Formats: sequence, structure tokens, C-alpha cells
Amino acid sequence: MYKRFYGFKENPFTITPDSDFFYPSEQHQSALDALTYAIKQRKGFVVVTGPIGCGKTTVTRTLLRNLSGKIKTAVITNTHLSPKGIITMILEDLGVAYRDGSKDRLLIQLNKYLVQQVLEGHNVVLIIDEAQNLSPACLEEVRMLSNLETEKEKLIQIVLIGQPELRRKLEAVNLEQLRQRVAIHYHITPLSFEETKKYIQHRLNRANANGRDLSVLFDEDVCGRIFEYSQGIPRMINVLCDHALLTGFVRESESINREIIDEAIYEIRFQGEDAYEQVH
Repeated sequence: MYKRFYGFKENPFTITPDSDFFYPSEQHQSALDALTYAIKQRKGFVVVTGPIGCGKTTVTRTLLRNLSGKIKTAVITNTHLSPKGIITMILEDLGVAYRDGSKDRLLIQLNKYLVQQVLEGHNVVLIIDEAQNLSPACLEEVRMLSNLETEKEKLIQIVLIGQPELRRKLEAVNLEQLRQRVAIHYHITPLSFEETKKYIQHRLNRANANGRDLSVLFDEDVCGRIFEYSQGIPRMINVLCDHALLTGFVRESESINREIIDEAIYEIRFQGEDAYEQVH
């Protein structure tokens, strides 16, 4: 609605994770580099955690976009599964033609596929998002997958992406063996104030349609208010900035001032952030 008014080719603050808008803050870039290194070096197990809305999924999608053709991936986002269900989902996402049967039968078919991929020079990567929802039994099943290996290397690289609850789960005594398998554990934290300013400008520039100077759209004081409300969480920055631009458009304001930001915050709180996200 406000794209033409402000000169955008697309919405700069959509809440849908989009690798085109990946902002390489120091920690997000480090997380991406750590994942890339672990996969290419066949390190086996990697865990990435962070609060809701901190950009974990965007990092993951950027990783997937950057991976070479020699790497095959299975991405699981439905984590309310049984141990057999998770093996079935892996086979299906990898596009393996399999015969249904017991969990052990499915594992034999998966192992056969993975061995063939190694022989063909492919690296297979399993990425599980929202991994904090996995039951202890499923986490143990995932650990067992890391046992699939040749004499020299792992047959499958496993990346667990989740909220801080995942870290607490992995500290359980009964998951010690899994915890010991983790080669890299990276935790993403919210953006600082300076990073928040750069994040906002990065997304504005990425969506800029006509090359106009958008640095004046959100001034220092406004960015401070955005940071105060969002606490540096990218998703909440997006929600607030999107709402503010809509309010600014309705008012025909060429920049977003403190009054517009405060009105946007009030409306989001009044509607409830969840309700606002569902509408948009």
C-alpha cells in the first residue's frame, strides 16, 4: 500500500524470513560462516539457538541459497513427530523412493541412500528448524543418525535450529551423548542499538526502487524508540517499521517521526502483536 508513496519496489519490512534481506551483522554473519564451515568440513552436528524472531530462519535460508550443487538438503519444520515420523520426513524431503515399513527398515533405506551419495561425491545435510519441540526420543533418534558414517567421514551433517529452550533440553543428563556430538554451538542474540539502525537502513536500501536517499526516513531519535520497543529483535523491528510506514502513508508524511512511531506502538499493543502478524 505504501510502496509507491515511499519509493519501494517491495515491502522492506515483511515478517516472512527472506534471504534477499539477510543483514550480515557480526553475529548473523558469524552464524552463517560457522554453518557453512561445519557442513563443508563434515563436522557432523551443529546447533544454532536464539530468541524468537532473532533471525535464525533467515540465516538458514541464506545458507541454503549459498550451498553448492554437490550438497543435498532435507529441511524439517514440523517437529511434532515420532522417531519413525522423523525418518520418514527425511526420506521424503530428500526425494528418496522408499518402501514403508518399520523404523529399522526405513533406516536401512536411508543408510543405503546416504552411502550412494558419498560415492557420488555429494554431501547430505539435515536441517531441523524449531528443534526445541523435538521429544527426547526424537532427539535420541537424531543422535543415532550421526552414527551413520564411513571409516573416514559422516554420511549426514545435522543442523538443529531452535529457541533457547533447545539449549536447556540438550543439558539433560539423558542427552549427554548427543551433547558430546555437537561440534559447533552458536547462539544468536538481539541486535544492539547501532546494529538496529544499520539493520533498518539495510532493509530500506534493499527495497529502494528509485535510488532516492532513504537515510532521512527514520532519524536517530526514531531509531532509538524502535530499539527501545523491539529490544533489538529483528521480527519486532519489522512489525513496528511496517506499521509506522503504513501510518506515515495515511498521514502523507515523507518521513517517520516520533509521533508516528508512538502511534504505531500504541496500535500494535492495542491490537496485540500476534493479531497484527496474522493480518499481515
